[in-house]
Amino acid sequence: MARLSPLPKSDWSPELNDYIESFRAANRKNNPLGQRRTRPAGANLLGTLASYPALAQAFLTFNGHVLYGSTLSNRERELVVLRVAARRRCDYEWAQHVVLGEDAGLSAEEISRIAEGPGAAEWTSPDRTMLRAVDELLDQAEVSPDTWRALAEFFDDHQLMDLVFTVGTYELVAMALRSFGVEPEPDLVPYLPSHSQEPTA
Repeated sequence: MARLSPLPKSDWSPELNDYIESFRAANRKNNPLGQRRTRPAGANLLGTLASYPALAQAFLTFNGHVLYGSTLSNRERELVVLRVAARRRCDYEWAQHVVLGEDAGLSAEEISRIAEGPGAAEWTSPDRTMLRAVDELLDQAEVSPDTWRALAEFFDDHQLMDLVFTVGTYELVAMALRSFGVEPEPDLVPYLPSHSQEPTA
């Protein structure tokens, strides 16, 4: 149940409406992924943020880099975000990023395997190393020296920085979504996790 009620779009401030329209237009221009006509819009999350326009604008500006300005590939980013969502059992975050993950080229089998974590045998070495880094950041707030060295074989400094900030951003988003009780919109419901398998740490 929602602890903070999403603000209807009709009640958003003109400044926030203008900002979000500009934000979406810029992201559509910069986003190389094909846009789904029916992509879930995240109305409940945006409506919740809309009650605090200064915070909404500050966060969305930063989140825009993580989503659309990152040096990680779209597929790499979504692999990382989905692992955070699985570990934090954040259903809303999971559902939103299953959609983005599919657009980014993650297969249904890969998405279902994310809950198994880096121990699953089918991962490539870069994917396994990224997933291990996610788990270390969530468990220890630090990428271990061995994992950092392994990551550096595949990624440059900017990519390493973007990976850490992506984990941190979506850890924060998961905290907010769960603490505020943001509920999934009807078009997200088909993408919710089944919870038939607990994520492996």
